[in-house]
Amino acid sequence: MPKIKSDIIKWARENAGLTIEEAAYKLQITDGAATSAAEKLDIYEEGKKEPSRALLLRMSKQYRQPLLTFYLDQPPVIGDRGEDFRTIPEQFFEEAENANIDVLIRDIKARQSTIRETLIDEDEEIHLDFIGKHTINSGVKTIVQTIREALNLKLENYRSQPNYKESFKILRQRTESAGIFILLKGNLGSYHSNISVSAFRGFALSDDVAPFIVINDNDIESAWSFTLLHEMTHLILGQTGISGTSAEKQIEKFCNNVASEYFLPATEFDSFKVTNLEFDMLTTKISDYAFSKKVSSSHIAYRLYLRGDISKQIWESLSDFYRKKWLEGRKQIKEDNKIKDGAPSYYVVKRYKLGTLVELVKRLTYSGALTTTKAGMLLDTKPLKVHRLFQTG
Repeated sequence: MPKIKSDIIKWARENAGLTIEEAAYKLQITDGAATSAAEKLDIYEEGKKEPSRALLLRMSKQYRQPLLTFYLDQPPVIGDRGEDFRTIPEQFFEEAENANIDVLIRDIKARQSTIRETLIDEDEEIHLDFIGKHTINSGVKTIVQTIREALNLKLENYRSQPNYKESFKILRQRTESAGIFILLKGNLGSYHSNISVSAFRGFALSDDVAPFIVINDNDIESAWSFTLLHEMTHLILGQTGISGTSAEKQIEKFCNNVASEYFLPATEFDSFKVTNLEFDMLTTKISDYAFSKKVSSSHIAYRLYLRGDISKQIWESLSDFYRKKWLEGRKQIKEDNKIKDGAPSYYVVKRYKLGTLVELVKRLTYSGALTTTKAGMLLDTKPLKVHRLFQTG
């Protein structure tokens, strides 16, 4: 069992804005005959005694810190979200949802730090030369070329897949092979903590040894590939941050332009025309074209708007139309799954959402570089279930 860092216990409490008395109360520590609840907590913060797992879990919950944080060698940087790329300045985000985003980011940063340190300790680190390789001044085409070289994926291979899920799968495989960890995660462990797409579609944590991309899997599946490339652009620019749905800031527009040019070069898109079409015909033509290119229909509609082929009003109507179609489809899938036999097991779904992180943690665990407890924290899985997760595949 790895040792808990007492200075992080104190840091977590202070970062949560709690006095030692307030924290003791929230942690359900009671006064003793000779020692107050606050003094008992101080014993843990001074490193004179290690908290039980039950108490540690309460600390994780009350201090709003990932459990893995308490095993780090030093406290993470306070409030480090990186540059904020949500770019929805006019929209109000509920405090609870903002808090969930902060917890999610801290969780992934803790995992990233542990992976990086372990790989370096084991002399297995590979420094990725494309991380932070360019700036915006390098231009869209230069960065698109860097992405193509890193992924080594032919566009026709991506487009030839039978559906959006399979296209994303092959893109993800190539991106992970390039050294980037990709997680599908849109909550803190249950649907009760779901984070809306309006709050974030994805975020990237830049690092030349263990870069991470997180995609909000509450989003439309046809948009996942675009989000992946958008976030990869952030990594190539050496930036960390959250991406939302709007595109007001220069950096967001640039990352969108890179992803757009990668999937559908402007020279190719020039040949797609939609003149004098009724709305029903327009939606059908856009959907068919989008599917053939394996990009979202909303993206095609937006590019038509930018090109001046459709008005802003029509673009907004199209966006609403495609969003409603997706919601209807998602609802139907959920209903079908309720009566469908042979649905994927918990472990199969978990592995899919974690990607190549599972195999790396498995190898490091079996080699003795990671304890089962730490492996469970990295995979957001109970230690007793870790080996079952390893064996599923």
